[in-house]
Amino acid sequence: MTIEQDAVSTIPPKSKRLVYRQSGWTRVTHWIWAISIFFMVTSGLSIFNARPDLYIGQQSGFGFDNAILDINAEQEDNGRIVGVTTLFGHRFDTTGVLGASGDPANPDIRAFPAWATVPSFYDLATGRVVHFFFAWILVATMLVWWVASLFNGHLRRDIVPKTKDLANLPQDVADHARLRFHHTGSYNVLQKLAYAGVLVIVLPVIILTGLTMSPGVDASFPWLLDVFGGRQTARTIHFTCMVLIVLFFIVHILMVLAAGPFNELRSIITGWYRTDDKIEDGEARNG
Repeated sequence: MTIEQDAVSTIPPKSKRLVYRQSGWTRVTHWIWAISIFFMVTSGLSIFNARPDLYIGQQSGFGFDNAILDINAEQEDNGRIVGVTTLFGHRFDTTGVLGASGDPANPDIRAFPAWATVPSFYDLATGRVVHFFFAWILVATMLVWWVASLFNGHLRRDIVPKTKDLANLPQDVADHARLRFHHTGSYNVLQKLAYAGVLVIVLPVIILTGLTMSPGVDASFPWLLDVFGGRQTARTIHFTCMVLIVLFFIVHILMVLAAGPFNELRSIITGWYRTDDKIEDGEARNG
């Protein structure tokens, strides 16, 4: 080995930069939202089972033809019970998942199966108690998050996309399609769009439509019915927002797994995130 080779081999290796990416407010509210939304979705599906259809407009019933979704069970000529989901007039056989699930010989006739609801058995009163309890936790957490994010600049700095972020959108989409992730100290544009969509649009709308379905709230704020086109339309929007949140959750988990679950989980648990930036040994890490 030459002197030059020996000198090079003794140079300390570069390490990746560890940055403090998630504040305490962000981490605490993230986990409260995760728990609240889980119970709100599962208890909401239990409540939906009491009337497994969606309408557009102020009213619904046998005298109206304004249903856009219906999940039910039907008996065929051979006596077999099948689940049937009708969406915008198109019928789909959803046996085993929606309408009729469980043992084919003795199916559970309900819109959403037991494994997707809290409680697992049909109990409208318990479902409503669970749903409203976690709904108010969600509302309180949202208020705390909004106040904290406005004061510490998190909303402006990390959530709302800027013009330069949007300019990088095509490249970011292409990188994600090829599963090429760039670990930096800030969110990429797709993350910002997703988080802004959920935190600034979907969650506030799901809260407002939930309030619109309450006759007591409507008596005090009748303009909510006008804003959302009636109680039945508000229920449909509420359900649609729930579907969007579930889809966001699925994509969110897939991206965490693809980008490196240990690093991502460490970030949302401890706040510290390892980036792709290289630093020499001894260089101060960003806090």
